[in-house]
Amino acid sequence: MYRLCIFDLDGTLTDTLESLTFSVNETLKEMGLLPVTADQCRQFVGNGARVLMERSLLAAGEADTGRIDEAMRIYGRIFDANCTYHVVPYEGIPGMLTAMKQEGLELAVLSNKPHRQTVHVVEAVFGRGVFRQIQGQKENIPRKPDPKAALQIAEELGISPEETVYIGDSEVDIATGTNAHMRTIGVTWGFRGRAVLEEAGAGYIADSPEEVIKLIRE
Repeated sequence: MYRLCIFDLDGTLTDTLESLTFSVNETLKEMGLLPVTADQCRQFVGNGARVLMERSLLAAGEADTGRIDEAMRIYGRIFDANCTYHVVPYEGIPGMLTAMKQEGLELAVLSNKPHRQTVHVVEAVFGRGVFRQIQGQKENIPRKPDPKAALQIAEELGISPEETVYIGDSEVDIATGTNAHMRTIGVTWGFRGRAVLEEAGAGYIADSPEEVIKLIRE
């Protein structure tokens, strides 16, 4: 029986693609570069803000890797002001979270989005008190797919990895849960899709929040 569900944020709980694409393109515009498309941005996310901007710079035709620090300064400022821009929960997510809490499950969020913005987005969209832990990327904790943060969340809540399920939409999430020896559920409505999740070795794959609840109950 599972006692804890740890969720990825972008592409799993919330549709943040418009917010991310907007902030990336405002950064590129300020740097005098061409914009990227939403589909490009969809493929660039999942490994943290720095990787997102490194990939975006290359896609925008900027071969000078020395500009990444400049990009990060600009992106940090722009994204901090726009991290909730048009962000909404995916259909069925609020009901899924309510059902899980009613069944006594502990809920947590673990994202590679910077910690400050992770907390801001979660509390703006879902309110306070829904999740016992909200963890974004911090300098002293390696980002996913390193399992340290996921294991730390479980330990702080007094729950074993075997009683924990990690839920996400990307190969990074599946690797995170696997590395932490947690059961994984890949969701197909996010940024990657079924083929990527299957190749990553997801324990289960769900096509809807309702299906996630059924898998948890099993």
